[in-house]
Amino acid sequence: MVIILALVGMVCWGIAPIFAKLGLSNISPVAGLTIRTLFAGGIVLSWTLIGGSVSSIKAVPLSIWMIIAIEALLATLIGDLAYFSAIKKGDVSMVTIIMSSSPLITLIVAAIFLGEKITLIRYVGSALIILGIIIII
Repeated sequence: MVIILALVGMVCWGIAPIFAKLGLSNISPVAGLTIRTLFAGGIVLSWTLIGGSVSSIKAVPLSIWMIIAIEALLATLIGDLAYFSAIKKGDVSMVTIIMSSSPLITLIVAAIFLGEKITLIRYVGSALIILGIIIII
């Protein structure tokens, strides 16, 4: 099931930048991010209200709220705004390849803060990602 979900995410993330590029043709990246965030937020809020998950959200400790807020600032606000700005100004294929190398950062930070092991396979995969980016650029 994890693989299927990851594949669905991969396909969606692969197609979405095309719509972002088209949508940003005559608007600012901030306006595009605002529209996207409001739309996605409305769907998630509706899903939460209809599904009766409000009580589970109320039960989340403040410390977890803070951790998720930091993730939102990094990924949704700063990261997505940089992504929208780059897509508006550049080639969507190059921007998405560079942005898709973010697992390299995750690999390093997960090793430092979560104690995850960096195996030989992960080193090789990281080197191939970096090599691919160098070739493309």
